[in-house]
Amino acid sequence: MENSKPVKVLPKLEDLHHDLQIAFKQDQLNLLLNQPVPNTWIKEHPFAKNVRYIPIEKIEFLLTKIFQNWRVEILSEGQLFNSVYCKVRLHYQNPLTGDWSFHDGIGAVGVQTDAGKSASDLGAIKQDAIMKALPAAESYAIKDAAEKLGELFGKNLNRKETLAFQGAYENRWSNPKKELNGAAITTN
Repeated sequence: MENSKPVKVLPKLEDLHHDLQIAFKQDQLNLLLNQPVPNTWIKEHPFAKNVRYIPIEKIEFLLTKIFQNWRVEILSEGQLFNSVYCKVRLHYQNPLTGDWSFHDGIGAVGVQTDAGKSASDLGAIKQDAIMKALPAAESYAIKDAAEKLGELFGKNLNRKETLAFQGAYENRWSNPKKELNGAAITTN
């Protein structure tokens, strides 16, 4: 008698999703979000060597163009060593479902001081240092949160190894005829 284990049949992704049309459309949205960033939008960071970034105005443009409804919630801000930091929650409305979702992001910027002085010397901090650094930290935090949406928002800009996006669901709804439980039906 053979000792054989029962064969486990893994479910297909299609079997797990509650609405295959939405799944396909979400794949299409993810395909859009994972397109390469236009090269003309990519900038070299002025202070960090070999770091590329997308300016905040491009990120905000994309958020408005793709999601239309989005907002930023500041979760916290503070001082960390010689920098100020800002933690944000980027809320956005899924254009397919109308559901709201979010990604968190964090950014930090060094505080400007008099030449040769430490930020721990409060008297050496420039008068407008916080006024400049905190909004910049917020911008970095927004960009950090937006990167999680996909490559179009800079997700892979500074990564050496990446995987290309591949949708998980077939386009069964682009053809005039489709099958549902073995029966062909016509769609408009």
